[in-house]
Amino acid sequence: MVRGTVVVPLRRRKGLSAIQNIFNAIRQAIELLLSLNPSVVEIALRSLEVTVSALVISTIIGIPIGAWVALTPFPGKRLVTALVYTGMGLPPVVAGLLVYLMLSRSGPLGDLGWLFTVPAMVVAQTLIAIPIIVGVTMSSILAVDPLLRPQLRALGATPAQALRAQLYEARLGVIVGLVAGFGSIISEVGAVMLVGGNIEGRTRVLTTAVVQETRQGNFDLALAFGFILLAISFVTNLAVVLLQGRLNK
Repeated sequence: MVRGTVVVPLRRRKGLSAIQNIFNAIRQAIELLLSLNPSVVEIALRSLEVTVSALVISTIIGIPIGAWVALTPFPGKRLVTALVYTGMGLPPVVAGLLVYLMLSRSGPLGDLGWLFTVPAMVVAQTLIAIPIIVGVTMSSILAVDPLLRPQLRALGATPAQALRAQLYEARLGVIVGLVAGFGSIISEVGAVMLVGGNIEGRTRVLTTAVVQETRQGNFDLALAFGFILLAISFVTNLAVVLLQGRLNK
């Protein structure tokens, strides 16, 4: 009886403490956002800068490659497709390690001096996002009716016009690929910490700030940064959902 009366209150206290931490984190996140805390704004803006830059570069590179692989017959196409699908599951820390070795002083791109800078983080996130965008673009185009292109050509459409029509039909799938790429890199921590160094005022982003505050025992602040990251992801995904609704009309 004594044992039971002691254990239950302790469990309740632990549960209440965890719930209290979550509510404190939500309150602190709202306070940080409303007060426009300079440090938090700087970290949030840097996260967006790195992620959006990497996504734009990945889109410019990934969509044409995905379209080319989907529409062009060539020897070894199945091998390339398998490599793309493998790249979609590339561990971020491995991508970060590859970028680190390339940008280190002894690496082939060491003269750029990018290691532990924002450009290095952009390169790492781009390397992670490209296979995702290529793979989803490729799958989306392959899902389009294969008879569409011959029919358009028979009606007098140029190859470029037929290609644009196929891309338009695959637009929703391509958008999903962009969303997947965005989600994979904005929430990434291993690669950006490896090549960025998590330097305060220079390369610290939301994910690395969560790790830093957790290590220091500031769990409320770490959760607050986490909720800010979730809020950014939610707003972005909501905008994409609204865009998909317009494109479906």
